[in-house]
Amino acid sequence: MRSAIRWTVSAIVVLHGLIHLLGDGIAWVLAAVLLVVAGVLLAASVRWWWTVGAVAAVISQALIVSAWSEAKAGTVANVVLALAVWQGFAAQGPTSIRARYRRLAGQQLADAAAAAGAPGRGPVVAAEDLRHLPPPVAAYVSACGAVGQPRVQGFRARIHGRIRGGPDRPWMPWTGEQVNTFGTHPSRVFFMDATMLGLPADVLHTYVGPAARMQVKPASVFTLIDAAGPEMTRAETVTLLNDLCVLAPAALVDAAIAWTPIDDHHARATFTNAGQTVSAELVFDDDHELVDFVSDDRLRASADGKSFTRQRWSTPLGGYREFGTRRLSSAGHGRWHPDATE
Repeated sequence: MRSAIRWTVSAIVVLHGLIHLLGDGIAWVLAAVLLVVAGVLLAASVRWWWTVGAVAAVISQALIVSAWSEAKAGTVANVVLALAVWQGFAAQGPTSIRARYRRLAGQQLADAAAAAGAPGRGPVVAAEDLRHLPPPVAAYVSACGAVGQPRVQGFRARIHGRIRGGPDRPWMPWTGEQVNTFGTHPSRVFFMDATMLGLPADVLHTYVGPAARMQVKPASVFTLIDAAGPEMTRAETVTLLNDLCVLAPAALVDAAIAWTPIDDHHARATFTNAGQTVSAELVFDDDHELVDFVSDDRLRASADGKSFTRQRWSTPLGGYREFGTRRLSSAGHGRWHPDATE
């Protein structure tokens, strides 16, 4: 539905531009060109298309007003364009949460790069760096290709999947991008572009410094959820630990984690960050792959993001493959277990 709306609006704007060629004078030609370009950029999902669209709408409507009796019907197309420009600005403009994601992600990566040369940290992960880890964790980090490779200061990941708010709720497709950094003050910035009832919804998770926050904006225009506070930070601390284990196992070497060995296939990680201490049980198979992450410390947010319930959360994993010099899971699930006993 999102694509259908975009293509329909694009077609209206392009046709509107072509009709402008019937006008007399260079101004009408200029408006026609701008309208056609705006329509094409919108169809191509160019994020700054709305800047061209805004200029085109203003010039077009000024010309229509000057020839009102003959051209007033074109106002309808300009209203459609204006609404699309407004949504485009809300989604991609400097005040959008997409723009906030880009700024925060860029800053965190820059800070991580600046800290990469901090004294007391070797340039690569050596076999002896794994000795303090429980045997299944050390075997996992080694199997992921960490030994002999540079220490991980941060990463950028692109993810896609589907999500739903409950077992009886419809699935919503989404694509996401996130940036994590590690060191003395780990951070996580995650942007999700989801689809709700065929319409876009922007979701931004930020965990920078001592606090975490989650914002949800349907159609990029109004705020549906703005969750923050100690409960949100605790929930995101579990997610940050999960990211360490799943997406950046090499960083486990230096992470602020207290390890409790269990057996050849299980270990418990207790992670402290921003005043929050959380734990999870890690499950490994015979191939030294992490196949599950189970925590009772994740807090599940309500539909409005105003209350939280402690609930078991797990992330079964699989599909291990090469990502450059690393071998990581390429598929997983996030599952709530409301009936689990403590």
